[in-house]
Amino acid sequence: MTLLPPSPGPAYAGARARRRARTGSEPTAYDFRRPIQLSREHSRLLQLTLDGFARQAGTVLTSGLRTVCAARLLGVAQQTYAEYIDSLEATTYLVKFTAEPVPGIGLLDLPLPAVMSAIDHMLGGPGSGEQPQRPLTEIESAVVRGVVTRLLGELEYSLTDIVEVHPELAGVEYSPQLAQAAGAGEVMVVATFDLMVGERSHRVSLCLPFASLHPHLVRAAAPAPVSHREQAQRARAAQLVDRRFQDVPVPAVVRFRPTRLGPDALSSLAVGDVLRLSHPSTAPLEIVVGETTFAHATPGTHGARLAALVVGSSKENA
Repeated sequence: MTLLPPSPGPAYAGARARRRARTGSEPTAYDFRRPIQLSREHSRLLQLTLDGFARQAGTVLTSGLRTVCAARLLGVAQQTYAEYIDSLEATTYLVKFTAEPVPGIGLLDLPLPAVMSAIDHMLGGPGSGEQPQRPLTEIESAVVRGVVTRLLGELEYSLTDIVEVHPELAGVEYSPQLAQAAGAGEVMVVATFDLMVGERSHRVSLCLPFASLHPHLVRAAAPAPVSHREQAQRARAAQLVDRRFQDVPVPAVVRFRPTRLGPDALSSLAVGDVLRLSHPSTAPLEIVVGETTFAHATPGTHGARLAALVVGSSKENA
């Protein structure tokens, strides 16, 4: 007779819903056509790194614009290049940069209203919310290029724990569709930030090629090498644990092979009945610890006690 576990009832479903409510997370559908390549450990490492970049970016913009600015990391996600480009505005200030020795092109998207407002602040204006939606002039580009260069410098400093890169400005695109920094299906690491310039909020994003960044993430997340002294201490501890395990007593059972009987045969047993076992008369007994058979033996006596003579290990009989 097989007993099945009870099916989850309304109470179980309610508890599961309460757990989701406490954590603030909702289940999401998994797309098997796009396996997740950015592990949770690597995502956490990037979050710590780029959170520092956000703080430094706020400091750079505050000193350059002479108004209070703050940046906050919203999250790090895995997207295809096509998905990232489609998420941008039709007209934006998209900075392309190289980051040797990491191959490929990185992108830093700054919304055009934020860039225009920054230029207004740097030229002594109030940085009003009404800003033109057009490409920058040569003078405006020269003014904002210094701030962009400083932001790339802070990115270099922030990524040091993962890889030492040297970001260099490679160009600016106002139409994201013309950037052509990667193939449409190429996996990218996309970090989004909330940038506050005065009282106005802007969405800023950073896009890096995952394939180029992944080997450095694996190396940065690997455990740090230990000294020879720590290796000796770990070896000594392993020896002590092994020695102590040798002294731990465990119950050993010498038994016949199991015999399967139906409930009717068991319920009708009486004193004097003969029960036929499935154990052949020429087969040795089994020496079992837990549910593992590690040796075989034949029955015998040792003085006034019953004994079992080991005739072979399980490996020998395999």
